[in-house]
Amino acid sequence: MQLTVWTYEGPPHVGAMRVATGMKQLHYVLHAPQGDTYADLLFTMIERRDHRPPVSYTSFQARDLGGDTAELFKTAARDAYARFAPQAMIVGASCTAELIQDDPAGLASTMGLPCPVIPLELPSYSRKENWGASETFYQIVRALADKDRRPPAAVNENGPRRPLANLLGPTALGFRHRDDVAEITRLLGQLGIDVRLVAPLGATPADITGIGEADFNICLYPEIAAQACGWLERTFRQKTVRTVPIGLNATREFVAEVCAAAGIAAPADLDQGRLGWWSRSIDSTYLTGKRVFIFGDGTHAVAAARVASEELGFKVVGLGCYNREFAREVRAAAEKYGIEPLITDDYLLVEEAIEAAAPELVLGTQMERHIAKRLRLPCAVISAPVHVQDFPARHSPQMGFEGANVLFDTWVHPLVMGLEEHLLTMFRDDFEFSDAAGASHLGHAPAAAAALAPGTHDGAGTADVQIAAGTEAAAQADGWTAEALAELGKIPFFVRGKARRNTERYAAEHGQAVITRDTLYEAKSHYAR
Repeated sequence: MQLTVWTYEGPPHVGAMRVATGMKQLHYVLHAPQGDTYADLLFTMIERRDHRPPVSYTSFQARDLGGDTAELFKTAARDAYARFAPQAMIVGASCTAELIQDDPAGLASTMGLPCPVIPLELPSYSRKENWGASETFYQIVRALADKDRRPPAAVNENGPRRPLANLLGPTALGFRHRDDVAEITRLLGQLGIDVRLVAPLGATPADITGIGEADFNICLYPEIAAQACGWLERTFRQKTVRTVPIGLNATREFVAEVCAAAGIAAPADLDQGRLGWWSRSIDSTYLTGKRVFIFGDGTHAVAAARVASEELGFKVVGLGCYNREFAREVRAAAEKYGIEPLITDDYLLVEEAIEAAAPELVLGTQMERHIAKRLRLPCAVISAPVHVQDFPARHSPQMGFEGANVLFDTWVHPLVMGLEEHLLTMFRDDFEFSDAAGASHLGHAPAAAAALAPGTHDGAGTADVQIAAGTEAAAQADGWTAEALAELGKIPFFVRGKARRNTERYAAEHGQAVITRDTLYEAKSHYAR
């Protein structure tokens, strides 16, 4: 554990909160000091949820450490059941409370509460948020699933029934989980398959008891549901669909795998969205081959790399994840693209890797969005952790055929706007695009007249002269002539940093103390060989 400004994952009890908050009629009693009571902020502000998370805290203080903190936990558990009357409770300790070793699991087992109480052992100093969510969901399924429940007969009095599937893995505070569930449910309906259960999101403990009644499970989010799906395979002999339907090609494979698990034929007339238009569009001729750096959770990062490479024709120059449990999958994908994988939860190392790769597009989390903004690179968010703007009110899935459309828009638009910004920068000295010209629909004369200072001419105001003078002085001090710096400014902003670094390295290697316009082009020719 290290002190850091940003973190990709919280401690494992935050993962348990995500499961509890996503479910209904489940309550989480967390043995925690006052400083660990931040669930309301996470789920109500960031995710815009309309109700508070179902979490009760013991909220012990420093002065309580000399007394009976175990009794505080018991009181909190009794009060939580009396107030909320949940169908089941989960109990555990935060990272701070873990140090005092009160054993909430053992305490809860002796209290005789009139509902199932599921203990959680979440080692805060060796595991993190996604693992905590996975372990929590696994323990809930294992404790509550009725082992005698099986799928209904394939044929009833009304004839053959439709196949039943469980959608497993979506939680609260998940990246577009709500929209993904809606999209995949719609897609399964088109295939003639009914959804028996969505869990944890929206499920109750009573719903979990009947999880064995589905014909098969769909592991939508492996970080959360893979462990539970493995147990269900062993216990109920349910098949698991493991293809994550992110992107056009993966969704087609998902449809084929789902139909095979359901024992039905895949329809030939499915609406597969508009991404196929890309390869026939004019846009593809100038955006194909763009260099992209990808970082996020393992599942979304690997899926994004495939979409970028196979469907948009981008070149993957960086690929990594922050959750080490999925390092193997990311390493395998990186080997396919001939690059070194980046497995780290240190955002500073990610920033260094992005700078070194000099991509033209960054696909990542909210941390990479901040990094890309500082480096002046286009960026799109593909994975948690995310902020409030990544929980849109509109329907915006990442999965399925509609999800492929959303990915196309989300990834291509920053590049198109980047080109537009570059063109505006290129022509910033043109009289029509000058800041002094004013808005074109308002006419130029009043704005231009107001911008002119005494003694100026040709639309160049005093402020422009001062800026130009300041730029020339800064350029000379940095070893660049004003002419060379002006030429550098014509290079697209998303590769300008790399061009500058190459030119400065070329000048140093050739003993040129001052970088001129000719030096810039000599360096360009040298590194183009």
